[in-house]
Amino acid sequence: MFKNKIYNYLSVEIFKNFITILFTFTAIFWTVRAVNFLDLMIEDGFSAVIYFKYSLLYISSILTRLIPLSFLLSIIISIAKFERQQELLILWSIGVNKIRIANIFFLIGFLIALFQITFSLFINPYTLNKSRAMLRETESKQINSVLRSNDFSDTFKGITFYIDKKNKKNELIDIFIKDENNSLNTIAGKTNGENDTTIFAKKGAVVDNKLVLFRGVIQTLNKKKEINNVKFEKTELSIDKLSTRTITQPKIQETSSFLLLLCLKNPFSLKCTFKDNKKIVIENLSRRVGMPLYIPLISVLASFLLIYRKENKYNFLSKYIVFTLAFIVLIFAEILLKYTGFSFTYAATYFLSPIVLLIILYSVLLKKMTATRIS
Repeated sequence: MFKNKIYNYLSVEIFKNFITILFTFTAIFWTVRAVNFLDLMIEDGFSAVIYFKYSLLYISSILTRLIPLSFLLSIIISIAKFERQQELLILWSIGVNKIRIANIFFLIGFLIALFQITFSLFINPYTLNKSRAMLRETESKQINSVLRSNDFSDTFKGITFYIDKKNKKNELIDIFIKDENNSLNTIAGKTNGENDTTIFAKKGAVVDNKLVLFRGVIQTLNKKKEINNVKFEKTELSIDKLSTRTITQPKIQETSSFLLLLCLKNPFSLKCTFKDNKKIVIENLSRRVGMPLYIPLISVLASFLLIYRKENKYNFLSKYIVFTLAFIVLIFAEILLKYTGFSFTYAATYFLSPIVLLIILYSVLLKKMTATRIS
């Protein structure tokens, strides 16, 4: 019973450090990513609410990518703490088996690997796809935030805006609009069916999702290359058809794992949008399933720190050596991941490497701990 409490204490400490490090890193990386997403408001005219929701939905993806490194740091820091507070020495003195402690580290690594697989396979694709769908389904664009004084704006597909300035009432002064795909239509339908439209206006404003223009001219070029000019005192242009250059189609990391497996099995399925990118599909699936397999391997590497005694003058170097080796393993996994889509050999190597290394290192660890206990 007493030993079970010790094992629970060690497990809780490692999990506490892991969660603290993981959420700290996630907060930092999410903040940097959120700054990059500011273009959604500045360039594409989405509201602050949409920007905030879109940014939040990326948290799970960032968190998942940081799990292996966070686990490595947490287990190294935890072992260093146990050693510094003489807790490991007390455990060895009362006869606690080092192999049992190593097995606990491995079990924690295994549980965290399952956690990452769950997020990678199911939660991340769902949240990322939801964020993309939110942009796709959002119709209201804040044009006033996109249009800036004395600047050309091509935020919207096929349309170029130029505004000389804005007054204190947020009205647009001296407006130039080049519409190449007939996205803007006057209420009177003057531009319907035309290929190319150029609009000049002295003043304008965005009112009720419509662009209201005053004192200007609409110049259209039809299919017969004939130019027609229509002067107006006031006209309203519907902006419902405006679409930004923001990518609204789901990317591969935003696609469900089931659909990616379907593409892998039947590339010519109508549901498969990545039929020409089999390499990318394999690489993405490998990241979702294969990367977590390296986490238990890290736990076994960290367990080698249990062998060295504190009084050894080279003991302080062991932490740096183990951390460096484990970090190299993670880098190796990232590099090999890029080649998984090229051939079956690379993919098999990527998935089998952590398993083979785990068996070898665990055997060496078991042998060394047994020899240490006997001596």
